[in-house]
Amino acid sequence: MTGYLAPLFFLVAAFLMLLSSMIKIVKEYERGVIFRLGRLLPEPKGPGLIVLIPMVDRMVRISLRTVAMDVPPQDVITRDNVSVKVNAVIYFRVMEPRKAVVEVEDYMYATSQMAQTTLRSVLGQAELDELLAEREKINEKLQVILDEHTDPWGIKVSTVEIKHVDLPQEMQRAMARQAEAERDRRAKVINAEGEFQASHRLAEASAVIGEHPMALQLRFLQTLTEVAAENNSTLVFPVPIDLFEPFIKRAREKTEEKKQS
Repeated sequence: MTGYLAPLFFLVAAFLMLLSSMIKIVKEYERGVIFRLGRLLPEPKGPGLIVLIPMVDRMVRISLRTVAMDVPPQDVITRDNVSVKVNAVIYFRVMEPRKAVVEVEDYMYATSQMAQTTLRSVLGQAELDELLAEREKINEKLQVILDEHTDPWGIKVSTVEIKHVDLPQEMQRAMARQAEAERDRRAKVINAEGEFQASHRLAEASAVIGEHPMALQLRFLQTLTEVAAENNSTLVFPVPIDLFEPFIKRAREKTEEKKQS
């Protein structure tokens, strides 16, 4: 009896191995690219249950999900001869699984290498100020170029983002001095503009005072009031001679009357 169990056990094990090689389950976000005797079948299979012919069919799983791939830091020399280190991230997904398997050996590695070379090429044509100020424009240019080059592989590059631009210490100090000089220039321009406006207002005030001399006296009294309120001190108040003019005139008239009499 024991002699019959051993061959039966091997038959069952062989059948289970054959069954596992025949039946494959492809997830919702995957597709199975099948080669039959080395020839590519017209359409990828999945999702769901797939039955393969043992020893005849071979399946390659391809994920259709969006991949976020980091581009390692690249040493770039800009058009104005500034050496910077730049890294980025690209977002792409496989749109045609058959091309991703047949047209390129390893589409992940190929896309990474293409992103690195494109990043160095595009940033080498831009100046440093453009790289720092117009990053969105450069991102769009990188996306268009990468998408064009990876399209034969069945890959769609949706977004390219420059993450970080590492400047040399000398360039950082130079940019800091430039920013400080720009702030000083703005402060001087604002101060000069304020002086200009104040001079116009003073000219207008002097014109008004010239037409109304008593306005100067009123302004003088107001200034004295403000000074007395802020400082506890003794003030010597010069009385304008105009206040005594009526009395002086009256005294002269009386003097003349006496002489005539």
